[in-house]
Amino acid sequence: MTGAAKAPSLRLDRLLGNLGYGSRREIAGLARAGLIRLDGAVLDRADGRIAVTRDLPERMSVDGEPLDPPPGLALLLHKPLGVTCSHKEAGPLVYGLLPPRWRRREPALSTVGRLDKDTSGLLLLTDDGALLHRIISPKAEVAKRYRVALDRPLKGDEAAVLAAGTLMLEGEEKPLLPVRFEAEGERQAAVTVTEGRYHMVRRIFAALGNHVTALHRDRVGGLDLPDDLAPGSYRVLGEAEIARIFAGG
Repeated sequence: MTGAAKAPSLRLDRLLGNLGYGSRREIAGLARAGLIRLDGAVLDRADGRIAVTRDLPERMSVDGEPLDPPPGLALLLHKPLGVTCSHKEAGPLVYGLLPPRWRRREPALSTVGRLDKDTSGLLLLTDDGALLHRIISPKAEVAKRYRVALDRPLKGDEAAVLAAGTLMLEGEEKPLLPVRFEAEGERQAAVTVTEGRYHMVRRIFAALGNHVTALHRDRVGGLDLPDDLAPGSYRVLGEAEIARIFAGG
């Protein structure tokens, strides 16, 4: 019988360095000062090896605080308006909403796709490249739902036009895949898309002769933005929540 896969191990100074706690010398100082504990015992040698398991944050502390999540981290962040995912847009970056130490992690955290400066809502971040590419892969067809406020009243034919899979966006030669549309008021709607084209939802309504005045993403796959997660706040996702991303929308 084959046993469970053995957890990988790293030197303590390498593990904490990759998590942004400081240089090898600084981490050695933390160890000598008795500020690193595992299962209640002081780890006073920074060159010792540690099995990197998912439960380390419950078992290990640094200077009295739980260890940051090890690599394989996935976050759900409620992106506020005015914050960007890229240096290509002016304004503060979403990474500034995270603990400063997390910006020094290796591998680095990356956003899973982007929301522009004027779009709020559910944004995923991860340091797991395989997970990132699995989510954004066109083959995965992970649906994303947006709540939209519009400048002009709906015409009434939007659902049929978008379901047909024939709408062309300006400057493109390939029609959109079918888009799910639900009217939610005279000037409000929800659209669910499976593609990731540039400024897609705004361009959809421009092609329909309307203009988006507010845009908010509240679902990715089967994962909803929690009602109690304030703008600018985030949560670490567990395995069950990550699985919901691929469970449909």
